Amino acid sequence: MADDTPAGAEGVRISKLITERGLASRREADEWIEAGWVRVNGAPAVLGQRALPDVRIEIDPRARAQQARRVTVLLNKPLGYVSGQAEDGHEPASVLVLPKNRWPQDPTRLDFHTGHLRGLAPAGRLDIDSTGLLVMTQDGRIAKMLIGDETRVEKEYLVRVQHLRPDRLPDSDLQRLRHGLELDGKPLRPARVSWQNEDQLRFVLREGRKRQIRRMCELVGLKVVGLKRVRIGSVSLGALPVGQWRYLGENERF
Repeated sequence: MADDTPAGAEGVRISKLITERGLASRREADEWIEAGWVRVNGAPAVLGQRALPDVRIEIDPRARAQQARRVTVLLNKPLGYVSGQAEDGHEPASVLVLPKNRWPQDPTRLDFHTGHLRGLAPAGRLDIDSTGLLVMTQDGRIAKMLIGDETRVEKEYLVRVQHLRPDRLPDSDLQRLRHGLELDGKPLRPARVSWQNEDQLRFVLREGRKRQIRRMCELVGLKVVGLKRVRIGSVSLGALPVGQWRYLGENERF
């Protein structure tokens, strides 16, 4: 909201002065103040503070570095959260990206501040009843790489199943899971599918149709009772606990 307060004895808001000097957007200015990155005449600024137009304003270099950096977050999504916008009373997974939920062993040295939440969007989805690696990013290049019909990035899942038929899944149906099925009248790309144990399969896909693995399994007489994504490209879920998140490291690539 614009601030029309005249520059009298009371002055104008510090965030407005920062914007008028071309240092940041109004929202960024408020975020910098909240993060403790703004000093006015040598003293830390506070939100809502006013000053005269010629006041000395200093910006911490970390604010500049943060302004130029777009972050990507890796979250171990729990059950019951949707990947994107809130729907049917269920919260989006993005509400978990808070300092209190950050993995204490995050190897990156990036300081969190609220600017990291602006424009943070899921690059791909996990169903509400699925868990595991969910990527959220401010970087459109990463989003384009991971989603869409042309993506070639592998996604790996551990899938716990129940047999709906009396006998174990025949090898011919396992081969159909690997290649030969179609959804919505369109053939699926080849996949790597193998048994991990008697009731768990490992899927490696290069596409992401809606509820794809669950629908594939139904076509061969299997019911999915648990689904966890453990890898996207060369980035693994690893030891990241359920409900916690970390930043994508500078040297990590999908």
